[in-house]
Formats: sequence, structure tokens, C-alpha cells
Amino acid sequence: MVSYADFHQMPAARQRAMENGLHSSLGIPRRLKIFLDNGSFYFSRRGERVPVKEYEEFVIQARPDWHPIPQDFIPAPQMTLRQQRSCLQRTMQVNRDFRRDGYVPVIHISRVLPEYIAELKRFRSVKTKPALALGGIVPNLLRAPQALSYAQILESLIIARRDFADKNIHVFGIGGTATLHLAALLRIDSADSSGWRNRAARGIIQMAGSGDRSVIQLGSWKGRELSRQERIELRGCSCPACQKEGLRGLRATGAHGFRNRATHNLWTLLEETRWITQHLRAGTYKDNYEKHLNNSTYRPLIEFLVKGSPESSACKATAVRSLLARE
Repeated sequence: MVSYADFHQMPAARQRAMENGLHSSLGIPRRLKIFLDNGSFYFSRRGERVPVKEYEEFVIQARPDWHPIPQDFIPAPQMTLRQQRSCLQRTMQVNRDFRRDGYVPVIHISRVLPEYIAELKRFRSVKTKPALALGGIVPNLLRAPQALSYAQILESLIIARRDFADKNIHVFGIGGTATLHLAALLRIDSADSSGWRNRAARGIIQMAGSGDRSVIQLGSWKGRELSRQERIELRGCSCPACQKEGLRGLRATGAHGFRNRATHNLWTLLEETRWITQHLRAGTYKDNYEKHLNNSTYRPLIEFLVKGSPESSACKATAVRSLLARE
């Protein structure tokens, strides 16, 4: 996944991608797919105009394998229902305007998700598209003011997967070692996140089955420190950074430390994906996830999904909320 916002900030790189194609300009083999993010979150946070025409031109000439509509209007959790509905209508207008040329429609996980789904189903040219993207999850996962609960987020993913069972669904912003399990169990087709890099910049590493751990204090960012057992586990980490320098390298300052932590985090996510895929394909996930996962935040949700198919009952999400309320 690459973001158009990055190319927009680097005219020379944008031009190379348009002249040679994304795969060639980035040195990525054709067997690997390149997904393009439209950069709406980046531009909106900075109060900048979304360069719709430039994005269209880039899509045509740079030829990404997957690309969403040029702009979506992301409803922040603290917005009123009226404001969230305004985001819905504006996003749906872009979905309708760009129903051609492989543009993937976008809807948002929010308090008005059912209305997004109803609107999407109203228009055949949008409804029949083979793919769909779900945005809006990041502010909720990061616990923005009035964020949806974790159970409500899960409910949203269940509803989207159930109502669009025939589509390839991509979720923006899933990239934690525990949320990868939720995505796989819900049969989400693809997901992306820059969280592994952001965590590295904040002195945080990801631990398989556990979550985030702080290895060096950088600025105001704080986090849970490594336990004695986790330090022992890190000695056996097979990522290139740990193999070369171990915990000392992860705790380094400056660009060197960032590269080590980023390498470790990406490696951990890829290994976690491999573990999940291997056990789901072999039918052994149910017998192994309990001793692999100890993440206290998402563990109840994962346990709930393991007990049965998320499509089996429309009441599952309500049951999840009741489960979490008791904890």
C-alpha cells in the first residue's frame, strides 16, 4: 500500500511513477500487487484541498493494481450525527461519480454505517462493483473522543462482511498483531496500516500475540514496558534487526534505532500473518490461538468469533457488547 499524498509531496517521484509505472519506479516485482491510498486522511488533517484531477491522472498513468475513489469524507467519532451524515452524502456522491474505471467505492465505520450500506445498495452501478473499502476505523481504534467501542467496531465489520459477502473487502488501518486475527476470522480480504512505522518512531515494538511494548522513551509517548519473559523471547527473534543487534539495537536512538524497530515490527506482522494463515488453512487455529494470544483488549472478541461463523446470527455483535460489559 502506497499513499498518493506521498507522491503529491514529491513531484519528481510522482513524475517517475507516471512515466514508468508504479512497479518499475518503486522496484517492486509485478507478481506483487500495489494498492494506492487516495490520501484523503492526510489532506483533510492539514486542511488542504484534495487534488482530485491530479489523482485521476496519476491512477491512469502510474497503473496501481487497486485504487479507491479520489476522495472520501471521513466522519470523526466526535462529530454529530448530522455531520456524519453530511460526510456520508458527500462520500456517496463521489462513489457515484467514480463508478467507472475500477475505482473502489468507500464507506466508513461510524454510527451511520447502516445508512452507508443502504445508500450503496440503492445504486446498481456502485452496488455491483467487485470490491469495497472500509475507512474510518483508525480514529476509533486510537480512542478518539466518543470513539466507538471495540465491540461496536467488530459489529461494523461483521455487518459489512455479511451484507457484502460477494465483494473483496479492504479495511484501511488494521495493522496490529491482534487485529490481524480479527481481520482473518472475519474473512477481510486485505488490510493496510502504517502503524508499524509510527510505532517504531515512538520507540515502540510489536510482540507476536501480545501487542505493543515500549523499548525506549521518546518524547511524550509512553507504553507498557517489556516483561522479563518478553525480553527472553526477543533473544530468539529471527528478524534481521534482532539477529544483528538484539535489544540493544531496538533501543538505539536516531535513524538507526528507528530502522531497527521498523524492521522488527514489519517482520513481526508478516510472521503473525503467516502463523494465522497456516493454522486457518490447516484447521488448527481453534486449538492453538489460546496459547499464542495474550492480548487482553482483543482476546474476548477473538474468542467470540472462534466459537462460530460471524454470519450465523444477527445478534452476535449485541452478544459481544454484553460480553465486554461484564469484564
